[in-house]
Amino acid sequence: MTHALLAPGFKTSPWWWEAAEPPRRDATLPDRAPVVVVGGGYAGLSAALTLQRLGQQVVVLDAERIGWGASSRNGGMVSGGLKVAGSGLEQRYGPEQAQAITATAAASFPFIEETIAREGIDCDYVRCGRFSAAWSRGHYEAMARRVEGLEQITGLPARMLPRERQREALGSDHYHGGMLVAATGSLHPGKYARGLAAAAERVGARLVDGVRVQGIREEAGGYRIATDRGELRSEAVLVTTNGYSRDARGTALPWLARRLVPLNSYIIATEELGEAVIDRLFPGRRMVSDSKRVLNYFRPSPDGKRVLWGGRASFRAATAEDTAPALHGYMTDCFPELKSTRITHAWTGHVAFTFDHLPHIGAERGIHYAAGCQGSGVAMATWLGHNVALKLAGAANARFALDGLPFPTRPFYSGDPAWVLPFIGGWYRLRDRIDRLAA
Repeated sequence: MTHALLAPGFKTSPWWWEAAEPPRRDATLPDRAPVVVVGGGYAGLSAALTLQRLGQQVVVLDAERIGWGASSRNGGMVSGGLKVAGSGLEQRYGPEQAQAITATAAASFPFIEETIAREGIDCDYVRCGRFSAAWSRGHYEAMARRVEGLEQITGLPARMLPRERQREALGSDHYHGGMLVAATGSLHPGKYARGLAAAAERVGARLVDGVRVQGIREEAGGYRIATDRGELRSEAVLVTTNGYSRDARGTALPWLARRLVPLNSYIIATEELGEAVIDRLFPGRRMVSDSKRVLNYFRPSPDGKRVLWGGRASFRAATAEDTAPALHGYMTDCFPELKSTRITHAWTGHVAFTFDHLPHIGAERGIHYAAGCQGSGVAMATWLGHNVALKLAGAANARFALDGLPFPTRPFYSGDPAWVLPFIGGWYRLRDRIDRLAA
């Protein structure tokens, strides 16, 4: 990496951890637990909170630290089910079921707002809105065809902003206008993960660090769970490992791993720039993402002092430090005035996509799961965890539209897409260039 881009004290850990690094907890493995949740991120913690309130005693296991994965590494953008709304549902499921899926996904946004308020989670939450920047004129026109539907789905305003007015939302001329959507918030993901964990502990959930689940076997009266620290038995199991589902050191539910495509997402944090600069770059301090296939997402930090810029900087195995120059380049393409701005932090984490571009909850051989947030999991993972908990406890009073849908995989796919991702990434980058040239 170019040395000039590195600020003194540069770190390859999330900037979020400066205020809320996941704490270490007891790693003692119990012999038995009524319900075991595998995966201590948003979905697992939300499920534990709901299950405990329903009278189910829960132990949450995480291979690292509770909240160590994507839950304390993401961009902190709270966007509900907007990606689900654009995934061609009517053609696959018909208008009635498509509407139910879309409404169910959209409900994740008010649910996380309610959760933060109810549990008193101090995580810098603001309903700030989002600017979706159009990479080309064609992308702008496609957004314009969706804007009315998004407004109906979310119940909050959505409108188009043409290129000549783009600076009302973004201090840049890099894009071709875009869409303003009110149904988006921002938070500090590390603080949110910590607050959700504290809420689960307050109602009696036991959170255990450093236990890697290596297999789950059904037996009379429940399940035997093999880990790298011994075995435990449970009456019910929920797997919420999402982008960390497949691991050579131990895969809890290979069936689930075969249905998820894990991708690395990379983020950098700039040195402090001052609030005047941030307000010039981000009028209204909204969240921003663009419409490229190899997308960028970026935002001001919650304290209004620096830029956080994320994206798919590499489709190969790469370190956060290796990919930081590419992200810096994307950032300065958008904001040329940041050319000499240095990077204080660069980090990465796994997100999980599905082959049908939908989140899922369900049960396989009686083992419950929740997964597949398509890179927008802050609200959705919280919502999935709550609803799979209702299902597990037999407390759901209505069918959840993302429950029990066909959950596709591909022949011979094991859950590791590393061999094919560089080809897909190259194709996506070519398509982005073609779209831009056509504009």
